[in-house]
Amino acid sequence: MSGTATTAGIIDATKACQNGISGNLLFTFRFRRVGPRVSRTGPRNARTALLCQHGRVDGGKVNERRHRSRPARRPARGRSDAGASGDASGGEQLTEYRRRRDFSRTAEPKGREPADDSAPRFVVQIHDASSLHFDFRLESDGVLKSWAVPRGPSTDPGDKRLAVPTEDHPLDYRDFEGVIAEGEYGAGTVIIWDEGHWAFEGRGSAAEGLAGGHLSFRLDGHKLRGGWALTRFRRNAWLLVKRDDRYANDHGTPDPTRARSARTDRTLRQTAAQAAHATDTDGGDETDADPS
Repeated sequence: MSGTATTAGIIDATKACQNGISGNLLFTFRFRRVGPRVSRTGPRNARTALLCQHGRVDGGKVNERRHRSRPARRPARGRSDAGASGDASGGEQLTEYRRRRDFSRTAEPKGREPADDSAPRFVVQIHDASSLHFDFRLESDGVLKSWAVPRGPSTDPGDKRLAVPTEDHPLDYRDFEGVIAEGEYGAGTVIIWDEGHWAFEGRGSAAEGLAGGHLSFRLDGHKLRGGWALTRFRRNAWLLVKRDDRYANDHGTPDPTRARSARTDRTLRQTAAQAAHATDTDGGDETDADPS
């Protein structure tokens, strides 16, 4: 066929899965061209080969094939890095958070607490909403950067846990524990499972790391300590992995229905009972509770 070209494509996909999430995702594209070469001034040429590898996490380090991408955006001037103040109320960063909530019906904070100059804080909350999950939050740029972790953070470096980013939350949400009213966004019981301070590790800044899709950091909490890594392996999907250090172990993650609050020592069920019966400060005894 003179003056024309055809392209046949073969796509092979291999997926390696661990703990319910793809640890390696390998795509290979092979194209075979027939006929005269298409001019570069015409339609976009077919790529002859494309190799992408995502989500390869080993001991908190990421090994991935480098390819062209947009440079990470630098944080806006006047805003500080992890834990630094910025707008005391979170500004436009909390627009989505406030849009989803009716503060006349929910006890969740609106976001008025200014950031202080101390080390940035983190909080891990267990949320018994439509699906039971952990919420992992890091203080950065005047808000809490947040991820929903369905299976919770694991202290075993061999576990790669899916972390789905959610809207930024106000800093005072790190103090929220209680029940979100039925009919409201995220209705259900919330407890503070762990909290403490965190520190960014690596070159550049935490904001640059988040924009670039990889964040190495240390946690100093009651239950979670040592090195960790958050790595984006596809759009709106990250992996949370414990670094192999002296704080690593094979304990994994506790049963969220039996885990206790780091502040009140209550379980989810006891916290719900406390909210329903304010006069019952104990919420009943649970012999099956997990001290972790």
